[in-house]
Amino acid sequence: MGRTDREELKGKVISLKDLVAYQEGSIASRMIINTKSGSITIFSFDKDEGISEHTAPVDAVATILDGACEIQISGITYPMKEGETIIMPAGAPHALTATSPFKMMLVMIKE
Repeated sequence: MGRTDREELKGKVISLKDLVAYQEGSIASRMIINTKSGSITIFSFDKDEGISEHTAPVDAVATILDGACEIQISGITYPMKEGETIIMPAGAPHALTATSPFKMMLVMIKE
């Protein structure tokens, strides 16, 4: 998706969880904001898909839009469901696994 696609979203009422469809056996994403200051990306995960442990240089805010997952931060597992938000601190090892098909919004704001 290019910048033009993101521009088409501006000034419109949108349903975040409708911006990216579920895809069997995979993860899909759509970046809706991408600037020098940070990004907002909508993700969909099929059940049992996930992201392996990694770190990020900035805080990452995940809001669950649909379904459920488990997010691990520094070795602690947090069950998450629709409507819940968690902040993954900069530098903290984190990972996630879909316990059902789920969608999330990930917000990363740079210094």
